[in-house]
Amino acid sequence: MTLKQSNPDKSVDVILIGAGIMSATLGMMLKELQPDLTIEIFERLDVAAAESSDAWNNAGTGHSAFCELNYTPQAADGSVDTQKAVSIAESFEVSKQFWSFLVKSKLVGSPETFIKSIPHMSFVWGDENVDFLKKRYTKLQESELFKGMVYSEDPKQLAEWMPLVMDGRDENEAVAATRMELGTDVNFGALTRMMFNRLQSRPDVKLHFHHDVKKLKQKNGIWEVKVKDETSGQKRTVNAKFVFIGAGGGSLPLLEKAGIPEGNGFGGFPVSGQWLKCINPDIIERHNAKVYGKASVGAPPMSVPHLDTRMIDGKKALLFGPYAGFSTRFLKNGSLLDLPLSIKANNIRPMISAGLDNLPLTKYLIDQVRQSPEDRMTALRAYFPDAKMEDWELETAGQRVQVIKKHEIHGGILEFGTEVVTAADGSIAALLGASPGASTAVSIMITLMERCFSDRINTPEWQQKLKQMIPSYGESLNGNAQLTENIRTQTTHALGL
Repeated sequence: MTLKQSNPDKSVDVILIGAGIMSATLGMMLKELQPDLTIEIFERLDVAAAESSDAWNNAGTGHSAFCELNYTPQAADGSVDTQKAVSIAESFEVSKQFWSFLVKSKLVGSPETFIKSIPHMSFVWGDENVDFLKKRYTKLQESELFKGMVYSEDPKQLAEWMPLVMDGRDENEAVAATRMELGTDVNFGALTRMMFNRLQSRPDVKLHFHHDVKKLKQKNGIWEVKVKDETSGQKRTVNAKFVFIGAGGGSLPLLEKAGIPEGNGFGGFPVSGQWLKCINPDIIERHNAKVYGKASVGAPPMSVPHLDTRMIDGKKALLFGPYAGFSTRFLKNGSLLDLPLSIKANNIRPMISAGLDNLPLTKYLIDQVRQSPEDRMTALRAYFPDAKMEDWELETAGQRVQVIKKHEIHGGILEFGTEVVTAADGSIAALLGASPGASTAVSIMITLMERCFSDRINTPEWQQKLKQMIPSYGESLNGNAQLTENIRTQTTHALGL
């Protein structure tokens, strides 16, 4: 679709709803591709990246599938499927290329403020799980994207890699781990705020905090977006030819308000989270890795347990979790009515069907909500046997809304990923879902632009700029060892990894 309009005094070219990593990424990319665009951004809170993009509200893992075992499911015959892991690993490499471009172009600050090197590890115990991890490692070696991964069943080697995890463990227990030195820890909140600071520095971009979007209506190809300034109470309508709904858990209600047929049948299942945060500096210093394990039966992917070194606002932190919970809120700062108000005639059947098909998840969440402090410590001690309760405190994490969508056979299915919903005319798009969203934001936005700006993305100007921002654009890294090595060498240097 063509973005520029003839009368920018009464409207803008693009409206971005939500000041998180998705809107920031799309805004930065569009301004680089077409610098004369006018953009307005509306955020209901008083600061950018305060919900899912905030450092305390997500794992901070540069989700590259190095350590996340839920991206490599095991089939009934024992085989391990690595297709999703390879796709996510490649998407993260795309994100690193774009961030490198931002750093080299001085569009954001020093990379050390938002990304750090940290080994990514998978750790399992028990003969069956060790067999799975070995198969996973062997299968991943077929892809250039996992070059450098190391596998070990040697307790002495594992003790060097992760002393907290191995201290006090039964010496006769079968254990195994993989380690990837190329792993990263990302402060998506810091990155998001730097991108918005850059966008705001341009006179044709305006970011409005405390502004809540009340209505979206398309008229003669133009979207009329009614917003309310929650500080003054003033309401106004802003027109735009393109609207992106990147409001995290708040995207589903806004998609429903837009009323596009492509949005029919979508529902949301909210899952909340909590961390145990270490408050003992000596223990924090002894751990230097992101150690991921296997999720419990029935657990959502966001609940894969991990003992996790983080760098937040320049300080080293150590977290364990997340512990899942249930709330009817779609946002951490949302309303208890979010879930009931999202139920409509067009999505009630998919939501009921998905609920009936996911009774183990419901049971899991009920058990998580009922957990005592002692229960949480028991889970921690599976990864840190010598953990003491006085060294840890509970921290509330972010809220996620898993996607429920129509299904011809099942009526509705629950999906643990991200979903881009776009109107047939490309005039509006919404991003639903959760992990590994932030890490793969750049790839997601490229897909969005291919759908919504098909008349522009194949022009020589946009193609040239896209190759400048993402050198591997149009090519696959998987299966191309030389390109993968070249790209990783460039991004590692640019990002100071």
